[in-house]
Amino acid sequence: MWRDYVAGKRLLLLLDDAVGHEQVRPLLPGSAGSLVLVTSRRNLTALEDGSAISLDTLTAGEASGLLVQLASRPDLSPDDPAVSDITRLCGHLPLAVAMLGRQLHHHPAWSVADLATDLARSRDHRLELMHAENASVAAAFDLSYQDLSADQQRLFRYLGLHSGNDIDAYAAAALTGTDLATSRRNLEALYDQHLLSEPAHGRYHLHDLIREHARALAATDPLSERDAATDRILDFYVHTASTAIRHVARRQPVASVKPPTAAPDLPDRETAVAWLSAERLNLHAAADQAASCGRPGHAIAISGVIHGYLCSYGHWDQALALHRTALDAARQAGDRCAEPSVLTDLGVVQRLTGATSSALSSFAAALDLCRDLGDRPGEADALNELGVTQYVTGDPASVASLSRAVDAYRALGDRSSEGAALNDLGIAQMESGDVRAAAVGFTQALELHRSLGDRLWEANALNNIGAVQRMTGDYLAAAASHGQALELYRNLGNQLGEANALNNMGIVQYLTGDYVSAAASHTKALELYRTLGNRFGEAMVLNSMGELELASATAARAAAYHEQALAVAAAIASPIEEARAQEGIGRCHLQDGRTDEGGRWLFQAFSIYQRTRSPHAQRLATVLHDHGLWPGDSS
Repeated sequence: MWRDYVAGKRLLLLLDDAVGHEQVRPLLPGSAGSLVLVTSRRNLTALEDGSAISLDTLTAGEASGLLVQLASRPDLSPDDPAVSDITRLCGHLPLAVAMLGRQLHHHPAWSVADLATDLARSRDHRLELMHAENASVAAAFDLSYQDLSADQQRLFRYLGLHSGNDIDAYAAAALTGTDLATSRRNLEALYDQHLLSEPAHGRYHLHDLIREHARALAATDPLSERDAATDRILDFYVHTASTAIRHVARRQPVASVKPPTAAPDLPDRETAVAWLSAERLNLHAAADQAASCGRPGHAIAISGVIHGYLCSYGHWDQALALHRTALDAARQAGDRCAEPSVLTDLGVVQRLTGATSSALSSFAAALDLCRDLGDRPGEADALNELGVTQYVTGDPASVASLSRAVDAYRALGDRSSEGAALNDLGIAQMESGDVRAAAVGFTQALELHRSLGDRLWEANALNNIGAVQRMTGDYLAAAASHGQALELYRNLGNQLGEANALNNMGIVQYLTGDYVSAAASHTKALELYRTLGNRFGEAMVLNSMGELELASATAARAAAYHEQALAVAAAIASPIEEARAQEGIGRCHLQDGRTDEGGRWLFQAFSIYQRTRSPHAQRLATVLHDHGLWPGDSS
């Protein structure tokens, strides 16, 4: 009868809230000339001739406009900050925005600011405020939930226990304890019901309000089942991160957890880095969740496992927050054995971000704990990182600390760490003037890392060998070594190493008169250091740029670079680069004929070199004498 009635007519037909394609197909007109609009909570992919339009949440401007329109208050504007707060706390979901807009209309005594405050205070219970008469946002979500099978409903509830921003089929399988195929089917079913979005292939996201609804439903499950799900997902993240980090970092902390039912295949560095990059924020959220729900071991394990990745790829702010969470968790749990490694990792990131004083305190605390506990590997790690930080701060004790670290690693048979410590020791030896010893150490380190197949530390050794070759005047060999290191760093995606190699390459190019290439190398290095937030590297390359400008352009431009370097070096307490900047400023004044002013700056640099026992002190003393600027000399 319906087909007969619509035959030959031109209709706009609306089929609202369809359950599935079986409901829709018999109602479609059989003749041309009509348009049928179908709304559904599900993706009706079986309607072959249909054009699917998935509606996203509103934009911020659209959400504010809807709220103001439905509130129907003459004094309310979409630009009102409280309006923006309300729509943001609604996640720009049209249903939620509409209900709150109607509430404002029907409650003239309510202010927009009061409603925004109520929503913010009830952040974990916002759905309770989102209703109009007998309709509510939660009830709308529940209609879709009721259409799911029991297994799909269980996955939806447990997604409320997941602390991350998105999830893939492997993590969902761990959460529910199912196999991968079941996990994929259930995720797809939730996606079909628009309970999940898929912002990237295979990665699913819950809207904040839907997550809140899932969490409320999960609260009705037995506590033992919820705890088991939390344990499974935390174990999954620790296990898979431990697998990934083997391809990324030289050190892989041991983390003993129950293997998941399914885990992604991570056979090489490229796939490992891709997984870590995709899961980086989820790993952090998992560590925070573990620390807050009485699972300190998981928080500590995640922090230690991904430390090397976070440092290599410049996620230093995240590393700082993660290590502090892990340290608090270890102390609250009374786990003294876990504290030293967390303190050492924290100190490394503090040094990278320029907080050298805090780094020294962290390493000192780690050393004390390791000695109390008889933790020899931990003591060697803390000694090595202490030595590196002493070098950065101009402390001559760095050579002794690093030499002890090399000996400790050698005694432990830890060849990888021995090679890394030899690299660090060589840098300190170069600064102290012992270039021959540095060259020997770098060569030993290169052989060790090549035998172990460690490409990152092979690149570090090559870069350092290039510096020795430059200092001994073999510029051609130096350029080749830095070029090899640069290629390795870029292949590995290691931006810090790339910046270091570029800065060194720029110095060689400057010394060989290729000023244009030197400027390009230093500019790119500066960009990378600033992107990473590496203040020591920033000071270093700014000084290099000042030295280049003095040779190739004007003293005024050169001095500007050195002044920037001086400000950074002073802020991070790096006397090495501070003295270098002061010497550069002094040389700029000498070149412009301001001899007395130049002498004042040069003597400040000399004082730092002398205090830190730098071989540069003797060189600069000669410069001061040659210009008649030494105190007591007559001009």
